[in-house]
Amino acid sequence: MQTRVVGIEEGKVSATAIAIAPSTRTNNPIKTFPFRFLQLFFLFLLFVLGISLASLHTVKYFGGLNVVPVAQSIIRPCLEEPTSIERWIRPPSSLLHTMNDTELLWRASFVPRVKKYPFKRVRKIAFMFLTKGPLPLAPFWERFLKGHEEFYSIYIHSMPSYVADFQPSSVFYGRQIPSKIAEWGMMSMCDAERRLLANALLDVANEWFILLSESCIPLHNFSIIYHYISRSRYSFMSSFDEPGPIGRGRYNESMAPTVNLTNWRKGSQWFEVNRELAVKIVEDAVYYSKFKEFCNPPCYVDEHYFQTMLSIKTPHLLANRSFTFVDWSRGGAHPATFGEADIEGEFFKKLLESRTCLYNNQPSTLCFLFARKFAPNALGRLLNVSSEVMGF
Repeated sequence: MQTRVVGIEEGKVSATAIAIAPSTRTNNPIKTFPFRFLQLFFLFLLFVLGISLASLHTVKYFGGLNVVPVAQSIIRPCLEEPTSIERWIRPPSSLLHTMNDTELLWRASFVPRVKKYPFKRVRKIAFMFLTKGPLPLAPFWERFLKGHEEFYSIYIHSMPSYVADFQPSSVFYGRQIPSKIAEWGMMSMCDAERRLLANALLDVANEWFILLSESCIPLHNFSIIYHYISRSRYSFMSSFDEPGPIGRGRYNESMAPTVNLTNWRKGSQWFEVNRELAVKIVEDAVYYSKFKEFCNPPCYVDEHYFQTMLSIKTPHLLANRSFTFVDWSRGGAHPATFGEADIEGEFFKKLLESRTCLYNNQPSTLCFLFARKFAPNALGRLLNVSSEVMGF
């Protein structure tokens, strides 16, 4: 039997042991060194992997404040909205934005310098309802609009306290804009109208903008109205020189020289303007300040501000008439209101016939596309005659 003397110190084998027992080299502890090294190496890898996972977890939930700039440049594009033409032409998904009026008017005044659109643009009519609260004639409007969803948008400015109860299936559902109190005859009324225009301008497809009240109705089917507006070379803003006390008599000399008496115009509050004029209205600051300061009751600013400003800046684009019928024959400060009893067989015949106006500088018997004021109790009778009289 051979005697083995093994001396191990910190993993080293003595030379004496090797010399005495060469046959035992296969069991020599020196072979354990690579195995232990591998163990330590794998433990180190596990440690590094753990640190990496913890770092990724921190980046995910705490924003990665310590991530190097190179890593940020790689991750950021995945978190941003894709850069494409779609982001510029897509209408807002919700009308309930958080912009104040100053921000809204600034945003709405954006105008592309290249006039030709690089995409297919279906031009739409923006129906803008200025109302205190509910729309009692909504079912009549829904019948009028049915089947033409691609060609119109709806915007509603009501009292801030009013909460609409339209069903999700209604074309009026979710179409209220952020609103403020609007007082009759005050600048706050024009503010509401500019607010409607500005919100409608955010949709690049809107080309024509019609101001309506809750008592307005269309007098023809959608196709007739759309073609009438789209083929017109002018916008339908009533603007005329009224020599009497309710015209020139409301002028304040303090408005000169920005607005002189010869510039002063009067007209109906209810209008239709194209996109170019809508932008001019929302971007205006010069005339706005003059009218806000010097046109107060008995100067009713909604009858003079837009009418005067546009007749100064773009008179060649105005038809100088409104296409919304209003009956002032009964006298008083407000026009006639039509109820259920008024809507008889001859009512619309008298309203629509025996009238002549200019359309694209040519005589025409088609003068009015809308009419007001209709009471809520007129709804049933209107629905009964819509097919025969209006064609829808």
